[in-house]
This record gives sequence, C-alpha cells and structure tokens, in this order.
Amino acid sequence: MGLFLVLCSVFLLGAAVPAWSEKHSLYYIYTALSKPVELPGIYQFTAMGLLDDREIDYYNSEGQKKIPKQDWMREKMQEDYWEKGTQSRKSKEQWFNVNVDILMKRMRHNESDVHVLQWRHGCEIEKQGDEVRFSRGIDEYSYDGANFLSFDDKESQWVAPVDAALPTKRKWDNVPILNQYTKGYLEKECVDWLNKFREYGDEEIKNGSPPEVDVFAKRCTSDKTKVKLSCFATGFYPKDVILSIRKYRSALPDEEIVSSGVRPNHDGTFQLKKSVIIQEDEKAEYDCFVFHRTLKEPVVIKWDGKCQDCTQGNIMSLVIGIVIGVVTVLAVIALVFFLKRKRNTAGQESSNSSPDSSTTNSQESVNLMSETSSGQSQPAEGQALLQQQSSE
Repeated sequence: MGLFLVLCSVFLLGAAVPAWSEKHSLYYIYTALSKPVELPGIYQFTAMGLLDDREIDYYNSEGQKKIPKQDWMREKMQEDYWEKGTQSRKSKEQWFNVNVDILMKRMRHNESDVHVLQWRHGCEIEKQGDEVRFSRGIDEYSYDGANFLSFDDKESQWVAPVDAALPTKRKWDNVPILNQYTKGYLEKECVDWLNKFREYGDEEIKNGSPPEVDVFAKRCTSDKTKVKLSCFATGFYPKDVILSIRKYRSALPDEEIVSSGVRPNHDGTFQLKKSVIIQEDEKAEYDCFVFHRTLKEPVVIKWDGKCQDCTQGNIMSLVIGIVIGVVTVLAVIALVFFLKRKRNTAGQESSNSSPDSSTTNSQESVNLMSETSSGQSQPAEGQALLQQQSSE
C-alpha cells in the first residue's frame, strides 16, 4: 500500500511513471579475438557472468581460471563449481578460437587484421510482489561489432540478419534438439540460476543502494545567454530509476532533454545525468525529481538559479568517483570500437548443472561454418553433433 501511494504521488507531481516492478537479469558474455593484441587489460578470450549488471565471475585466456567476483559467490559456491567452470570455459575458449577463424575465412577477411566474435546469452525476469515471471531470453552473436545471429525464443529458431550467417542458421535449425534445449535453458534453467544467485546475494544486492542526487547549471559555450541545467544521480543499484527535470513541478518532455543513459560506476552501482538548455535569465522554478525502489519517497531538489563557473576545476566535485564503467566490460567494448568503429553488441554462454554452459556445449559441437563441397553443413571432423553437457 505504501508503494502504491508513493507511485500515485509521483504521478501527481508530474513524472510519467510506469507500473513499478523489479527487473532482474542474468547474462553471460564471451569475447574472442582472432589474435592477441598488445593492449593492457585486453585478452584474446574473456568470459564473465553478470547478475543485475554486476559482475559475479570472470575468466580470461591468460589466467585460465574461472574466479568469483563477489564475496558471496566465493562463499556460497563450492570449489567443485569453480573447477568444473574452469574446464567448461577452457572448452569454450577453444570453440571460439576455431570459429573466429571460420568466420574470417567465410568473410574473406585479412588475417593480418584483428577480428572479434562475441556471444551474449541469458534471461530477464520481472517481479511484482511475490510473483516472478519470465520476461525474455537472449542468445545472440556478433562479429566485429555487428549483429550476426540471434535466437528467436518464441519461434524456437535462429535469425540471420546478414547473408554470412545463413549457413549457421541452417545448420543449427536442422538440429531440433539444440533449439529445444536453448529455449528450455533461457526460460527455465537460467531463471532458476538467477533466483538462486539472488538468494545467495549479499544485502547490498538484495536491498540495493539509493541514489545521491545533485542539480547544477553551467554556461553554454555556444550561446553565452543560455545555460545547461543538469540533474545528476549516482550510486544507485539496481539500475532501474526514474529521473526527470521539472518546470513548475511538471516534467519536461523527452525531446527537450539530453540523457547520458544509465552508466555503470566502478563499484557496481550506476549513474544517470539528464540536461536541458534554458535561458540564463529565466526565472522559472526548476527541480530535479528522482525515484528509485530503495527510496521510501521521491527525492526532489530545487535548482537555486545559479550558474557555475563552468571550468573543469569547479565541477570536479560532481564527478569524483565516476568511472566510465565496469573495467573489463568497457575495455572489450572500447576494443571493438577501436578495431572496427562499429556499434558494439555482446556475446555470451550457458549449462545444465551450472548457469552458463548448457547451450554452449551443444553449440560447441556445431561450428559456425564447416561445409562440404556441395555446400551442405556438417559438424567438424571428429566432433559429435551434440555433446553431453558439462557443468561450469
């Protein structure tokens, strides 16, 4: 009842509020490079698990060991889990190395360049009260930052957005048990692991952390008669948040607002900034309105009408502690952008007796491209069409 009253007050105060529900996700991301690069923190192969956008485990081709990234993962998961997970990720590393080479040949790409194959898979749920329901499952591949192949969970088939992915689509769709298993993993097994991990999670993950909010303005460099008014929220977790800049308690329309989008901080929390350009001498009453599920009531901070000096030194206090993102994830994204200057997508993983190896172990045996001279797909020599799943 209390949350209902809060949401009603949010609406009356001028913010458009969707039906509030908790959203949770579990994803696994794999990234493989066609060859090593001499860049700090960038490895030829990496794999990681993300629970509600927070890293919970990690593996790279240099360390070659799956390790926990949260204390509660280290405490709750037995040593056998990490040992089997390490072996599973070593197997996936080999699979990715083979398939990066396959795709390079299929695309007729120069081996002197660096190419990137990524995979992201996992699930999302929505929770309203005690009711938890499956929201969506994602299983998608990208090559050099462009969409390559994705699984349509509703139709139980693969979707090829580019011609180069058609051989893979035909091959995988011709293995019905693979598609059935992929669908089952996304809708059931992944959700079970997500709920289990959240149950294991510490209080910070369960309860979240509230946002710190500030509102400020600085002079526009292009027009000295105007200022950019910004509302900045940081340190909140999970990432779902309502933030609006209001004029006389009415939210400004989206077309007037510039948003940074929700970005990760170095500590696993998130930040969001929204800005609007207004006349410097405008006397209207502006405020910053923020609502997050960790708050008992919305945070409303009025702008004092003052414009800052606009120099970097004067705004440093507003951005101390902000990091572009989770180091490993954004290092990978930066590499893709640097290499191909295309949009980045992610890649990922799955398992039967662990959260992220099931789907992969089926797909590991069905290479992205291994065709006979007649053009019909077949599994690579020496590989069974479907392998028995191993735990991770």
